[in-house]
Amino acid sequence: MEKIALLTDSACDIDEGTIEKYNVEVLPFRIIYRDREYVDKIEITPREVYDNMKYEIPKSSLPSLDDMEGAFNRFERENYTHVIAVTISSGLSGTYNALKMVSKKHDKLSTYVYDSKSTSLGEGVIVKECGKLMDQGKSFSEIVHCIPEMKKRMHFFFVFGTLEYARKGGRIGKLSGILGEALDIKPIVYFDNDQGICFTCGKVRGRKRSLSKMIDIGSRFLAKSPCDVYIAYGNAREDAEDIYDRISKLSNVKNIYMIGQISPVVGVYSGPGTVGVCYMEQKS
Repeated sequence: MEKIALLTDSACDIDEGTIEKYNVEVLPFRIIYRDREYVDKIEITPREVYDNMKYEIPKSSLPSLDDMEGAFNRFERENYTHVIAVTISSGLSGTYNALKMVSKKHDKLSTYVYDSKSTSLGEGVIVKECGKLMDQGKSFSEIVHCIPEMKKRMHFFFVFGTLEYARKGGRIGKLSGILGEALDIKPIVYFDNDQGICFTCGKVRGRKRSLSKMIDIGSRFLAKSPCDVYIAYGNAREDAEDIYDRISKLSNVKNIYMIGQISPVVGVYSGPGTVGVCYMEQKS
C-alpha cells in the first residue's frame, strides 16, 4: 500500500488549508539581514520583510541540508513509501539540485523531485493539484505522469511595484532590457518553461493599465476552458482585492482564491507592490 508524502519549499504560496489537508512538508529558506538570520515563514512574516525594505534589503539562502535530511528521516519514521517534491525554479535557487542529492541517500523512499520552473503560486498550484489526485486515489506513478501536463495548464503572471528589488537581488532574468521606471513602464512578467527565469509578455505604461493587462492576458485562458484562479500580493492588498472582484465577474471562472501575502523569500526579490495571478485550466 502506497503512502505518498508531499514536499515543497517556503517559496511556495498556497492556502494553509491545502498545507494542512495534505500534510505538506515545507522546507524553509533563510532570510538574512546584517545582524540576524530568520527562518522563512516561521520567524519572520511577509509584512515584516516588506516593511523593513526601506531600511535594508535582505539576502536569502536555500533550505539547509539538515532540514532536507530531517524531512526524509521523518517520512521514513512515519512509514511513507513515496515522496513527491515540488521546488522553486532551478533558475532561481539551488534547492532542486540539493533536494535531488539528499533524496538519493534515502533509497527506501521512491522520490520524484519536480523543478516547477516557477515560484510562489506557480509552485503552490502544482502542489494542490497533486493533493487532489491523491484524494482521487491515484498512484504515485500516475500522479508523477500527470505533473508535466499540470504545468501546461498552469499560467502564472505578475506585476512588480518596482523592478528595483529584482534588479538588486540579481533575479531580473530577461527583464534587464526594460528601460524604465522613469517612463513608468510596467512589464507583465512570467516564468518561461525552459530556463525558469523571468520574461516579459507585455509592457504598458502605468500601474492601473498593467494590472488590467494582466487580467486581459488571463481572459484568453478563460475563453478556452474553465479555470481556477489564484491571487497573491506583496503589501498590495487593495490592488489584489480589486483584481479579485474583476476576475470573479468573468465567465468560466470555476473557483477564485485570495491566497494573501507572497512568501518572505519571494518578497525579498519581488518587493512591495507585486501582484500575481495564476490561472489553472480545469479539465472538463
